Amino acid sequence: MKVLIADSLEASGIAGLEKLGFELVYDPELKDDKLVEAIRDSQAEVLVVRSTKVNEAMLSAGRLSLVVRAGAGYNTIDVKAASSRGIFVSNCPGKNSIAVAELAFALLLALDRRIADNVADLRGGKWNKKEYSKARGVYGQKIGIIGLGQIGHEMIRRARAFGMDVIGWSRSLTPETAAEMGIAFRQTIIEVAHECDILSVHLALTPDTRGIVSAAVFDAMKPGAFFLNTSRAELVDQAALSNAVNQKGIRAGLDVFAGEPSTATGDFTDEIVKLPGVYGTHHIGASTEQAQEAIAAETVRILRTFKETGKVPNVVNLMERTPATHLLVVRHRDHPGVLAHVFNEIRGANINVQEMENIVFEGAEAAIARIALDFAPTEETLQRIQTGNADIIEVNLLAL
Repeated sequence: MKVLIADSLEASGIAGLEKLGFELVYDPELKDDKLVEAIRDSQAEVLVVRSTKVNEAMLSAGRLSLVVRAGAGYNTIDVKAASSRGIFVSNCPGKNSIAVAELAFALLLALDRRIADNVADLRGGKWNKKEYSKARGVYGQKIGIIGLGQIGHEMIRRARAFGMDVIGWSRSLTPETAAEMGIAFRQTIIEVAHECDILSVHLALTPDTRGIVSAAVFDAMKPGAFFLNTSRAELVDQAALSNAVNQKGIRAGLDVFAGEPSTATGDFTDEIVKLPGVYGTHHIGASTEQAQEAIAAETVRILRTFKETGKVPNVVNLMERTPATHLLVVRHRDHPGVLAHVFNEIRGANINVQEMENIVFEGAEAAIARIALDFAPTEETLQRIQTGNADIIEVNLLAL
């Protein structure tokens, strides 16, 4: 199986894939049209990327059957186009959670102590202890955590270690689960923003979360509060954030930006980083050796499972529920031609198969097929299935 790796991957991951017998094409500089050409020319079955954008032209260029995002998010991949072509999309969730939480707290402490400005003045030959002695401290402060997945949980652990009070919001959070986590429950992001001293965002980017941190959220925040975003820039109304920095004295620690270059180095022109009170980093939340080793190991696990079983761990583009309305259950002797007969009758009735599985009993003498259909076969079709092959033992139809 040929694998095209179009981003940097830890050496341990490369070695692990080679040990499993994959044929590798490794070129971390591939982007845009060059990546389209590489997919077409290599005829790779698997594409592995990190920050590289994967568009429809790339997905249709060759014979890909799997795209692995060696990281948590997958908004850089055209998942809709992949799904329409039957290409699996998988990711490595949770493997960079600690690294991202560490950076979020680094930004928080840097904002509170104005560490970057300290360094700049010292390098410029200026001593200003009088100014930089002013800081709030984070002990006893209220931190609002928006999004309580694995990164959010790591944020809670660190906030407790710093003696902070935690307020949480997520779409699935309930008062009961909040109590179990030892945090305060609030029903809306607005409520969290109104009450907290620090607001930290840890959501995946989806159509529902795009722009979820709106102008109303910043209006609700306290003057001079801290705002942290180590998730995705598109979650935040960038104009509203800039206004909040300028008009309310909001201090922001940002690892993600609306105008990030598509390459690892390049010009950067986002004006938000020039605002007083904004500290930025270069979208490096997941960029620790520990996180990258964990992501590499997970990438190897995904490809090994795919190669050995045809199944894809962490797949993100399968339907949770198909349009199937009925389940056809066929108990049969495990002989050639049985399932071909069943599918011929289903096709003849112009019924579409949504999902199916065939389970073989011990001894391999009998099996049971479960076939999900998009509408019910007629009694005549069921009778033809039952009587058309001597190896069929029983046929049942269940409504879903």
